[in-house]
Amino acid sequence: MKQFKLSVIPGDGVGKEIMPHALEVLDTVADIHGGLSFSKEFYPWSCEYYLEHGKMMADDGLEQLKNSDAVFLGAVGNPQLVEDHISLWGLLIKIRREFEQTLNIRHAKQIKGITPPITNANNFDIMVVRENSEGEYSEIGGRIHKGDDEVVVQNAVFTRKATERAIKYAFELAKKRNNKVTSATKSNGIVYSMPFWDEVYHSIAKKHPTIEANTAHIDALAAFFVTRPSEFDVVVASNLFGDILTDISAALMGSIGIAPAANLNVNGKYPSMFEPVHGSAPDIVGKNIANPIGQIWTGKMMLDQFGEHELADQLLAVVEKVTEEGIKTPDIGGRATTSEVTEAIIKKLRAL
Repeated sequence: MKQFKLSVIPGDGVGKEIMPHALEVLDTVADIHGGLSFSKEFYPWSCEYYLEHGKMMADDGLEQLKNSDAVFLGAVGNPQLVEDHISLWGLLIKIRREFEQTLNIRHAKQIKGITPPITNANNFDIMVVRENSEGEYSEIGGRIHKGDDEVVVQNAVFTRKATERAIKYAFELAKKRNNKVTSATKSNGIVYSMPFWDEVYHSIAKKHPTIEANTAHIDALAAFFVTRPSEFDVVVASNLFGDILTDISAALMGSIGIAPAANLNVNGKYPSMFEPVHGSAPDIVGKNIANPIGQIWTGKMMLDQFGEHELADQLLAVVEKVTEEGIKTPDIGGRATTSEVTEAIIKKLRAL
């Protein structure tokens, strides 16, 4: 019996509503497999926790999480209670950085039964590999002076080690897909970091002659995602560029509510973390209409990371059967509740 230990952080808003549904789906997958199970430890860290304790997570929170096989995270944030930079850096980014989750992987594809907001979707299927530890989001800089003389400096830091790690991962991923990698750059405007990124990318591309390797400037690439998304397979990008592209790709699917993400630790020292892209959506809390697919698809990516690829693929196929039958929440054009979508997924899983 394979048993995986999950550290579960439901978070805020609809995160707390959706998480039980996603866990029920994962438990159903485990039941069907017969030789798989999940043990779970729950943590209440959230904006509500911050209001009570003055911090987003316990002082020894990372110590509590580090021995799990994965962190399964819900939506975090409630700007009406806690400013976003506090909730983000106090929990999500803290875990990412200190657990050395150096890659962020996001999958976007045309899902059956969901009408994309573009007319030329052509069954796109894109994996974005985002460098997740440095780049434009590096914590180096500062402010000096006040008033008219105020100066703000924000440094973008690119190391060869982290850049190579992201790009090498993208090429290895492309081998399992359609042998095509596109690099996001802006070397015509950012004169040091992006030419460096390009140099590393081209040096790695030369070692993979069977893979089609392209580059595109981020502004043009963002437009291409909208005008011809089906041309892309694996896209590799810096921290900021990857962040922008993955929000676009989520929108192309028809709703950010269905978009998944994985924060990967690739050295094996700490667990990876899996989270849906959507926010806590305080405007629909308590209405039972939040889309559970983002959290469930995130669970699929977690199964892939555990090496359970067949089960992961079956889960996503079942999700698509449910949406194709029109069992959908309002954000993707349906009338079903969160519970009804989950029940339909579980019913089809058990019928396999």
